[in-house]
Amino acid sequence: MSCIPEGTYEIVTRFSKRFQNHLLVKGVPNRRLILFHPANDALKELEGCIAPVTYLSGIGKGSQSRPMMQKLLSLVSQAQDRKEQILLTIKSQNHEHYRTL
Repeated sequence: MSCIPEGTYEIVTRFSKRFQNHLLVKGVPNRRLILFHPANDALKELEGCIAPVTYLSGIGKGSQSRPMMQKLLSLVSQAQDRKEQILLTIKSQNHEHYRTL
């Protein structure tokens, strides 16, 4: 379950020594520094951030996060060149359970 409340948030590019080029989710209430950065194991490598992966290999695990992050950064860069705003929309999913009689 996401710790980001439902809503639409702006994504901007950011640079740090630790993650180099990465993305920042702006405007999340009561949170700061929610980032998109490479990580293949959510439990070991993330603290509330988001990691793009090529495919999921288990619960909270994926593979080839670095190449996928580079692809995401390239797409964001292209959108920025076109002066487009980059947005992340969070929606909750309500799963209905059906009982067969």
